[in-house]
Amino acid sequence: MTRYSKPLRLTPLLLFLLLVLVACGGSAPPANPNDAPVSSDDTPVAEPPAPEGEMTIGEMQVESLDILTLESFPVQIQVIAQGMLADGCTTVGEITQRREGNTFFVTVATQRPTEAMCTMALTPGQAIIPLEVVGLKAGTYTVTVNGVSDTFELLTDNIAP
Repeated sequence: MTRYSKPLRLTPLLLFLLLVLVACGGSAPPANPNDAPVSSDDTPVAEPPAPEGEMTIGEMQVESLDILTLESFPVQIQVIAQGMLADGCTTVGEITQRREGNTFFVTVATQRPTEAMCTMALTPGQAIIPLEVVGLKAGTYTVTVNGVSDTFELLTDNIAP
């Protein structure tokens, strides 16, 4: 019996040493290349967001013009420009007009919020433009709105009383 007693005494000692080694040996997580320190030179700089209320300006795509002569004195002329707006967020913006001889040049601008997420589908649009015709002589006049033209005629001088 003395032969088998020595191995039995070593077994608890070996188990104890094995337990101590396992407890002392830390388990490091696997190396991850994304955990590497980042140099400040490599940091991408984000562009600052557009200021709130900033608008993108464009021009309305005009498809047709209707010119209305209103029954009044002095005569009033209104132009209805119909066309397409670029997307669901675009609206008619500033309308400017100038006259050179017998031709009116009208620009219908559009506006949309710069950072807006919009439906990317053309949307019907319309602009009603009162022309500045008081003081004009009788004659035929041309109106050009964003490249689309039509004419109207004043039968009498349009002078205010």
